Amino acid sequence: MKSFRFRLFAAALAVLMGSVVAKSQTTSEAPAEPPAHGHGFGMGPMGGPMMGLFARQLNLTDDQKTQMKSIMQKERPTVQPLRQQQHQLDMQLLQYVQGGFDQNKVQAIAGQKAQIDAQLIVQETRIANEMYQVLTPDQQTQVKQMVANHEAHMQQKMNQAPAQPPNEN
Repeated sequence: MKSFRFRLFAAALAVLMGSVVAKSQTTSEAPAEPPAHGHGFGMGPMGGPMMGLFARQLNLTDDQKTQMKSIMQKERPTVQPLRQQQHQLDMQLLQYVQGGFDQNKVQAIAGQKAQIDAQLIVQETRIANEMYQVLTPDQQTQVKQMVANHEAHMQQKMNQAPAQPPNEN
């Protein structure tokens, strides 16, 4: 399981780097993608300034940035429809949060969402692998170290005891 999480985070990190490159070099006429819900592959909590930080830490060359941008542009038509489907399913689920709950319908939507999530994970991992191959051996080592540091940080957070609620006597 740890190896899978390591690979998943490495893939996410590579997608983040590519997103930074693609976003930093796109013109204002580039279409906006819908937000990705439920994962951190280039969107969400690790987006924005964190992506730029990763790109700077790896000291990507202009050629690497161009190659990564090319990969992202090539793969956008594959990934974007999956993200749109994911968003539509999230909107369907929202009606069961805000309205009446129907377990069978929610279960069916959750099954569809799981299939889309699996497809996205496969595509994003493949893209991340392509981007990872653009990195130099030193940069790949840096990514591995960043992943190890992140994994250690997450493990430390998971091992911390939750705060005890105050006594209400």
